[in-house]
Amino acid sequence: PGGVPDAVVEVETTAQLRDAVRSAAAGADVVVMAAAVADFRPAHAPDAKIKKVPGQGPEPIALVENPDVLAELARDRLRPGQVVVGFAAETGDAHGSVLDHGRAKARRKGADLLVVNAVGEGRGFAVDANDVTVVDGAGDVVATASGSKGEVADAVWDVVVPRVAPTDERAGSGE
Repeated sequence: PGGVPDAVVEVETTAQLRDAVRSAAAGADVVVMAAAVADFRPAHAPDAKIKKVPGQGPEPIALVENPDVLAELARDRLRPGQVVVGFAAETGDAHGSVLDHGRAKARRKGADLLVVNAVGEGRGFAVDANDVTVVDGAGDVVATASGSKGEVADAVWDVVVPRVAPTDERAGSGE
């Protein structure tokens, strides 16, 4: 029970993902949530193709909120001393910068660390290099990293590793 799975766990829904992640996280000292699910899903999935009706538009699709797997893991801490790390692919807008949105998300999610990644216009995805800012749960900047994705990953681990409690502290002995 718990621990890192020996194989890929295939899921189709956010609920299935939540169950698989929680199972694996129960035995993990560090949980890194490097991808996010959609915020919303259709309330009802049709059993058949939605067909065109001449002269009519499509029926509206009602949406419901998906569970927030990262926020749940941060809240529930399935193992003593567990470090929870999330990623935030962000864009700036009229309401704030990439970092503003990342800081707000860090406070909302409750993870120990959030890796804020600016995306869009040749940044973040489908490029060889990356720039990130790592913030703590209060939204304070604790590190920045630039370079290849491997170099950025190493820099993120440099921030994560010191936060992992020694085995005796996780066991609750305090000695």
